[in-house]
Amino acid sequence: MTGPGLTFAGIAIVLVVLWANLRPWWKGDRDPAKLKSFGTGALLGALSTMCGGGLLGYIAGCAARAANTGGGKAVAGATGQQAGAPVTTGSLGDLTPAGAVIVFLIACGTIFAFRAAGKDERKRMVGGTFCGVCLCLTAGVASALNWLPGLINGVGGQLQAAVQGAGIL
Repeated sequence: MTGPGLTFAGIAIVLVVLWANLRPWWKGDRDPAKLKSFGTGALLGALSTMCGGGLLGYIAGCAARAANTGGGKAVAGATGQQAGAPVTTGSLGDLTPAGAVIVFLIACGTIFAFRAAGKDERKRMVGGTFCGVCLCLTAGVASALNWLPGLINGVGGQLQAAVQGAGIL
């Protein structure tokens, strides 16, 4: 993804969205199934940062800009201070053509799940996508998830090999 990095105020807004989604789960029965919608969106958001263009890459850039703009206004409005200092940017890496097919399939599955979900679950998916994009643009989270591009590209390569080996392609 090419686009803006995050500011510290942008990170603040991301943390608010993250807290708003995780706090009810933490206060409740902590059933992992209740994190499914948020996690699905977060995975798609993280994968979107690996897209160099296309709709997913565009969405990733828009999410970062929205976080920076909203965070800057919210922090300045609440405190009177600007917190627009940039944070160290990270990157998950690039997709291979076969990895891009896997991301496309995950995106389609997420869209199908979104369409079948109720209003609250849709909000959680959007919040997860926003958090997934923005957090993966930071050096710390991108470093922690440095295994993800290899996994996605590897699964894509295995799928391609299986299809070609079966004489389908």
